[in-house]
Amino acid sequence: MALNTSAEAPLPVGEVSRLIGGWIERLGAVWVEGQITQLSRRPGAGVVFMTLRDPSYDISVSVTCFRQVFDAVADVVAEGARVVVHAKPEWYAPRGQLSLRAVEIRPVGIGELLARLEQLKRTLGAEGLFALDRKKVLPFLPHRVGLVCGRASAAEHDVLEMARRRWPAVRFEVRNVAVQGVHAVAQVVQAVKELDELPDVDVIIVARGGGSVEDLLPFSDEQLVRAVSECRTPVVSAIGHEPDAPLLDLVADLRASTPTDAAKKVVPDVGEELDRVRQLRDRALRTVHGLLDREERGLAHALARPAMEHPQRMVDAREAEVDALVARGRRVLGHLLDRAESELAHTRARVVSLSPAATLERGYAVLQRADGAVVRSPEDVAAGDELRARVSEGEFAVRVTG
Repeated sequence: MALNTSAEAPLPVGEVSRLIGGWIERLGAVWVEGQITQLSRRPGAGVVFMTLRDPSYDISVSVTCFRQVFDAVADVVAEGARVVVHAKPEWYAPRGQLSLRAVEIRPVGIGELLARLEQLKRTLGAEGLFALDRKKVLPFLPHRVGLVCGRASAAEHDVLEMARRRWPAVRFEVRNVAVQGVHAVAQVVQAVKELDELPDVDVIIVARGGGSVEDLLPFSDEQLVRAVSECRTPVVSAIGHEPDAPLLDLVADLRASTPTDAAKKVVPDVGEELDRVRQLRDRALRTVHGLLDREERGLAHALARPAMEHPQRMVDAREAEVDALVARGRRVLGHLLDRAESELAHTRARVVSLSPAATLERGYAVLQRADGAVVRSPEDVAAGDELRARVSEGEFAVRVTG
């Protein structure tokens, strides 16, 4: 339960330390996993001192055990080894220091480590961290390359040497970190995040020149894998050699078999690019020359046609055709006019022959009454009627006498 304290009624340091010890005492024994970073086995001493550190975080705790407890695993446990400790938390009140009193130490074997890595691989894979659609494309020519590697390591030399040999103007932003041991994960994660935040870094290479399974464990750490998956900058994994496959290879945007191979995949070769440019230029020239030659042959073929060599011949032929058509048109029109004239003459002759005037010219006359009606029968008139007689040359008045 919470203590009632105030500025007027504070607790002494000793009382606070005693209370903390009491709370810790109630925790009981626990199983703890970590990596041994410091190991002290003083000759003649009955107690062994060591520091147990979390490989993924910058947290450590002191561990003590009796010599016979450590001697049981002394042949397989040393500094840097991963162990599982059954210990009881203890609080040393005079110094206010927490430690663990180990009663059993078990080394974590290679088989168990590999089994844990396989389980972590399945878990992260189920989350989609290794999916191909998450992979980012590397830039063709990066402005600046971020490099995370050990200080003065062969991996750093291989990457820088190969990259500058391929493209002398390439620039690097190097972060030297611990690539094995208890500090490796934290330093690599911090370096990757720093490089990812730099706007002019276009790609990040994490390189190490191989090692044992234990040496490569930091590059399979969950914290590092998640940090790489969150990077906006493409990350290239160049850990170890071909047989080595830490989880970083799966989450990275590109895996390189060696640091030298990483430099080849990230930085283009200036000689190869110049050759490619020359090949493309020669190909373009050949294409243009072929196009020009084809068009020139087509133009020559077109100019060789009779219509192009003697263009007036076509005009002359068309002129003759026009003259022939005009003459034909005139002949047809003449025939039509002659036929129409003949038909008109025949029609006129028929009209003249059927005209009353022609009848009058032969000596006949037409008698009309005063109202203009033609007299057709003697019954149409009576004695004394005034009639008009129409003849060929004119007309005159007549009287009916009987």
